[in-house]
This record gives sequence, C-alpha cells and structure tokens, in this order.
Amino acid sequence: MIKKAIYLSLFSIVMLSCGGDDYTYVPTEPELPGSGSEEEEEEPAISDEELLDLTQEETFKYFWDYADSNSGGARERYHPNDPGNSEGVVTAGGTGFGLMAILVGIERGFVSRTEAVDRLNTLLDFLENADRFHGAWPHWMNGATGAVIPFSDLDDGGDLVETAFLAQGLVCIKEYFKNGTDVEQALAQQADNLWKGVEWDWYTQNQNVLYWHWSPNHDFAINMQLKGYNEVLITYVMAAASPDFTIEKEVYTNGWASNGGIQSSNTQYGYPLLVKHNGAEQFGGPLFWAHYSYLGLDPRNLSDDYVNYWDVNVSHTMINYEYCVANPGFHQDYGADCWGLTASYSRNNDGSIGYNAHSPNNDIGVISPTAAISSIPYAPEESLAAMHYFYRNRNDLLGPAGFYDAFSPEYDWVAEAYLAIDQGPQIIMIENYRTGLLWDLFMANEDVQAGLTKLGF
Repeated sequence: MIKKAIYLSLFSIVMLSCGGDDYTYVPTEPELPGSGSEEEEEEPAISDEELLDLTQEETFKYFWDYADSNSGGARERYHPNDPGNSEGVVTAGGTGFGLMAILVGIERGFVSRTEAVDRLNTLLDFLENADRFHGAWPHWMNGATGAVIPFSDLDDGGDLVETAFLAQGLVCIKEYFKNGTDVEQALAQQADNLWKGVEWDWYTQNQNVLYWHWSPNHDFAINMQLKGYNEVLITYVMAAASPDFTIEKEVYTNGWASNGGIQSSNTQYGYPLLVKHNGAEQFGGPLFWAHYSYLGLDPRNLSDDYVNYWDVNVSHTMINYEYCVANPGFHQDYGADCWGLTASYSRNNDGSIGYNAHSPNNDIGVISPTAAISSIPYAPEESLAAMHYFYRNRNDLLGPAGFYDAFSPEYDWVAEAYLAIDQGPQIIMIENYRTGLLWDLFMANEDVQAGLTKLGF
C-alpha cells in the first residue's frame, strides 16, 4: 500500500578478455516493479481539479447514498463491511454538515435540485418532530422515531455544540432557497424556524458562559463549560445571532475568550499559535478545530477583540503539517505528501479499530485524510499534495463514500469505515476553497451578521 524504497548498489567490474583485450563492463540498472517497465500499468494522470471533483463526488455519497433510510439524516458512522453497525443512529452535528453537503451536491450536479428539495423536506420534517431539550437537539437520534439515543450515561438530553453545527447548516439552507419556488421558500422558512427555536440562553444557567449539555434526567450534571480554544466558536456565534434567545457579549467574553486568556504567545516551527489550544498549547490541537466552526462561518478577515481567526487556522494547519514533515516520532511515510493529525478512527494496540484525537502531542502513527483535505483553504498546496498521495494509494484508501477515515503506513493498517463529522468537512471545505459557496451563504444571513456585530467582530 505504502511507498516502498528500493536501495540498489551499483558497481563497475573491469574484466580482461581471454584474448587480452581490455574491456570495461558497465552494468545496467534492472527494471523493477513501478520503474516504468512495459509490463507495469502506468499511473493514470489526474489533475488537481479532477482530483477535487472526485473527492467531492465520492464523499457526497456518504450523505446521499448512505444516509439514514428513514429520516435522510447523516448516520453517525458507516462501515461498508458491516453496514448494520449503528444503523438508525442519526447524528445532529453530522446532519448539519450533510445539509451543507447537499447544497454542494446541487451546485456540482451530483443530484438535481428537485431531488435535493425532496430529501430536505423529509429531513427537516424529521428534525421538527425529533426530541428537543429547550430547543436543542441531542447528539444522537433514532432515525425512525426522532427519539434521543443517549450518547453517554449523563448525556441523554440537549447537546448545544452538536446543535450549533446543525444550526450552521440550517442557516445555509435558509439562504440558499429563500428566493426560490414556493416549495423552496417554505423549506427555507422551516429551516429558519428550526434553528431559531433553540433556547441558547437557557444553556448559560444565568452565568456568563455557555454549557454544553442539559438533560431532563440529570440537569447540568456534566457541567462542561464552553471555553476556547477548541471547536465550539460557532456555538457562541449562533447564540448571539438568535433573535429570541440571544446571549450578551459578556457571555462570549468570559466564556469563549476567558476574558482575554484565550490569547497565546507561543510559536512552533516559526508559526505563532495566537490562541491557547486547550490541552495542546505548544503544537495545537487536532485539526478539526480549524474546520467545524468554519464550515459556514467565514474565517477570512474574521477578527474579534483578541485574534484574527484566519491567521489562527493557517498557523494551526501549518504547524500540524510541519510536525509531520519533521516526523520526530519516525513514523513511516510521514512527510510533505502524507500528513494530517486529527480526531478520527484509530488503531488500537491489538490492531482493532478504535477512536483517538490525534495531534502532534498525541501522535501514534495514524493519518486521518480529513485533516489535510479539509484544510485546503489554509494550505492548498500541502493539502493537494496529500490528496494526490491518498489517490495514488486509492486501492487501499478510497472506498464507496470517499477516502477511508484513517490509516497507518507503518502498520499497513486502514480503518475501512467512515464518520459523518469527518466526511462532511472535506466536501464543504473543498467547495469553500473553490467557490466560497457555504461561506457566502452563511455570512449573508442578517441574524448571523447581527450576532457577529454584537460579539465585536
């Protein structure tokens, strides 16, 4: 599967013929597999644009062909070799990513507008009737009934961060269809009503910070405050944007920004981190932190009282890249075309599939394609180099719904499985890099603009 290095020792032999004539023998290099022998099939050329097309179209299948059969929502996971695994488990955040992916599918011609509207009508009706907790959706829902599926013992209610990822997608749906046919305008209005029903302010507990979870059975027992820097910036933006359940700037200032404590003066490989990555202040956290909140929220020229978030994401990406190039752990194949550490499926010590939040300070030799692919707006050359590597190894890495979730060159191991939250950012961020579609839609929303203004952006 992985690049193989073949070392040859070339030597010259001087031989004397029987007749006494001097003769110098110069050996020729033998033809080796992959060296261009006529028997070897030549690697088909693929351009950058063709590769972007292919990656988007194949990844789109996760949210279309392999979506939940009842609701049309995004399945939490899909294992091609075990399709019954978690069947019927719909994820709120991944469904938000799926909403945005469907818009890309329309624009790219993967599905017709009519087909998409039909699917979206089914999906939004499902969301409208699903369990909600002070307006927030749970992390997992039953795709047939909309009932909450507990994510953990205490997490059987509203998940505000997953809800924010879903709301980001609903805003894009509203903006995309608001000037369409009567049916499309009704769809747009339904999407608008859905996200505006979230009681964001309830999740403050009357304090100047947002809390991640609330359960009717366990109240705020998990007690997890949303403080940066991590993936949750979009939660504060959506909360500030809410017309009826808004938060004040003080909640953002004290919560997300820790009253300025979010800032960092650390540098790595010559790049300033700018913000204190929670638990990873020197090299930065897993790369999904540069993706999830910025699928709709445009980081270009996005600055609050503390930092410029475009600069934050570029530095975060380049540090992750430079770490893999430096490869202090001496992992096989790490380099300029094989890089990207983020949360994904992972390899357990016994070779079984697990889950891990890979990052430079938690590197076990597992590469996650979504890390480099979804970072294409921040590091296009580096991202495309990685995509070409994944494509060269497509016989092992490319499955029925895009590139598989993770692989380890040194163990010759591939997680032949997918996660919604890893597939979604790929198709969306590629589109933002190419056309800015989702960024333009989200940022055009009047409520979003009002929320950003309130927070000091």
